[in-house]
Amino acid sequence: MCTSLFPPFSWPRRHLLLTLAGSAVLLAGCGRKPEPAAQPQEIDAATACALDGMLLADYAGPKAQVFYAGEARPHWFCDTVEMFHALLRPEQVRPVRAAFVQDMARADWERPRGHWFDATTGIYVAGSRRHGSMGPTLASFRAERDATAFAAQHGGKLLRYAEVTPELADLSGGAMHDSRM
Repeated sequence: MCTSLFPPFSWPRRHLLLTLAGSAVLLAGCGRKPEPAAQPQEIDAATACALDGMLLADYAGPKAQVFYAGEARPHWFCDTVEMFHALLRPEQVRPVRAAFVQDMARADWERPRGHWFDATTGIYVAGSRRHGSMGPTLASFRAERDATAFAAQHGGKLLRYAEVTPELADLSGGAMHDSRM
């Protein structure tokens, strides 16, 4: 007579074993230390874009950096449109720890450095006359009043992070269909 280590349950034995195995995996992960909060880094002369290898310091307009789970260093983007393109693609499955963009009310448009803030809290101006490294860009601002002032001077429409669509971040034919590139 064969005896089982598990008393009879209404669940089939396979379901019980899968549940126990899943619980063991979850408990094993509990001993891991959480990743430290990501802090924005600064661009240097060798900082290159994750998508196309362009050197960020050589181009105007807002830049972005994304920290993926399990990676200590950011993935850099020479334009906010590229960041949104990377984050909004349906095949994007890597968990994002943090994303930072520059406050263009504080950073010099032609040679932007510093003034990083959490991209998810930003206000973006789409369709302005100011171009970034890839042509038309999504100008990033920490404060809505600064984005409004920028749009009044350079045109464009204000958007919150969650309002940016994959269509606005489409890089086919150049950033936002800029055929002059």
